[in-house]
Amino acid sequence: MTLFGTAGIRGPVDDVTPELALSVGRAAGSPGETFVVGRDGRETGPALAAAVVAGLESAGADVRRLGVVPTPTLAYASRGRRGVMVTASHNPPADNGLKLFVDGVEYDREAEERIESALGAEPVGWAEWGSDERLDVLEEYRRAVADYVRGRFEDDRPLADLSVVVDCGTGVGALATPQLLDRLGADVLAMNASVDGHFPARESKPTPETLTDLAAVLADGDFDLGLAHDGDADRIVALDHTGEVIHEDTVLAVVAARYVREATVDDPVVVTTPNASARIDELVADAGGRVERVRLGALHEGIARVEADGTGVTSVVFAAEPWKHVHTAFGGWIDGVVSAAVVAALVADAGGADELREPVSERPYRKLSVDCPDGAKAAAMTTLETTLLDAFPDAAVDTAYGVRLTFEDASWLLARPSGTEPYLRLYAESDDVDALVAEARSVLEDAVDDAEDA
Repeated sequence: MTLFGTAGIRGPVDDVTPELALSVGRAAGSPGETFVVGRDGRETGPALAAAVVAGLESAGADVRRLGVVPTPTLAYASRGRRGVMVTASHNPPADNGLKLFVDGVEYDREAEERIESALGAEPVGWAEWGSDERLDVLEEYRRAVADYVRGRFEDDRPLADLSVVVDCGTGVGALATPQLLDRLGADVLAMNASVDGHFPARESKPTPETLTDLAAVLADGDFDLGLAHDGDADRIVALDHTGEVIHEDTVLAVVAARYVREATVDDPVVVTTPNASARIDELVADAGGRVERVRLGALHEGIARVEADGTGVTSVVFAAEPWKHVHTAFGGWIDGVVSAAVVAALVADAGGADELREPVSERPYRKLSVDCPDGAKAAAMTTLETTLLDAFPDAAVDTAYGVRLTFEDASWLLARPSGTEPYLRLYAESDDVDALVAEARSVLEDAVDDAEDA
C-alpha cells in the first residue's frame, strides 16, 4: 500500500483514524527509541496524538509529549531522537495527518516504506512497553530562533523600528511568531492569534484570496510588512506595506541570495523545486552560488543528495519551495517561524519591502491546471517530452521532474502531473507569458487527448 504522500500522511479523518494512528505509532516505534509527539490545534488532534503515543509505547518506545506546538517546534525537538507531528498543515479542519521526523529531518521515502510494511505489527511484551512524560520545549525553541537571527544579522534587535502584522489564521503559529518578532524588536500586531482548530477567521491555507483582512490592515498604511502562516506554521506568506502579496519566488530569491553571500564554503548551493522561478537562479548566481532542483515535497532528499556528492563540508546553504523554507544552518526542517523572522530582518535591513525586491527581475508568472485522469498521466507526460520540445525547439529541456523548458531570455515553463488530483500542472514565467501559456496549454491538452484515446 502507499500511505504516505508528499508531506507525510494526510487526509479526512474518516481515513486518518485513531486506529491508523495507533498502527503507525506501533510500526514506527521500537524498544530503546525515544519519540517526541506534538499536534496542531485541530479538534481531532488529541485523540490522534493519544493513539500515536499508545502505538509507540506498545512498540517499546519512550515518548515525550509536547502538546500543541508548531510543526517546526516538533522538528526542533526531534533532534537526536525521533518525532511524530499530528497535523494536516494547511488542509481544511476536517482533515488531519501524521508527519514523522528523525534527528530534525522528515522521514525519507525508504523510511516511510518501512513504516508501511510494518503496519499491523503486534505489541512487544508487556515488560518492554515504553513510558511517556510531558516535555515543554516551546520557549527553548523561540529562544533558539531569536539567537539564530541575532547571530545572522549581528544585531540584538534586528527588527527595531519595523512594524509587522502577523496573521496567525488561528493556527499554532500564534504560539511562536508574534512573541519571536517582539523579542527581536519589532512593533507587532497579531491577528487571529487564538488557536482554534475550526479555523473560523479564514481558511488555513494563506493565499491572496484568504488574506483580505490582513491586506486591508496593511493598506491603511501603518505597517511595514505583513506575514501569514498556515495551520501548523511550516509555511509563510509575505505582504508588502500596501497589502500586496510578495511573490513567493521573490521571497525565496532574496533569502537565498543573502545566505549565499554570507556562505563560507567554496560551492554554496541552494536547493529548490522545478516550479521555482529563474529569478532564483539569477540572484543566486550573482551572489556566487548555484541552484539544484529536486521534486516537490522532497527538499530533505535534495539536501542529502547534494551533501552525498560533496566532500563532507555542508554546501547547501538554503533549501526552499514556494513559501516553505529550510534554513540549513539552523536545522534540516521546513520552518515558517524562522522564515518570518529572517524575512522581517531582511526587510528592516533593506529599508523596506520595495527596496528588498528591487534587484529581482519579476517577470509575469502563471500557473494553471489541465484536466487529466490519473490513468492517462504517465502516457501524457511521455508524449510531452517530445511534443513540447517540438513546439519550442529553441528551448533547453530537462525531464528530471516533469518537462521543464528554459529559454535564452530566462523565460521557462514546466509541465508535471499532480500527485494528488486529476490534473497536469503548467507553470510559466515570461515577459509574454500569456502567449507562452496559450501555446503550451494546447500542447498539454493534445497530449491528454492522445493518452485517453490510446
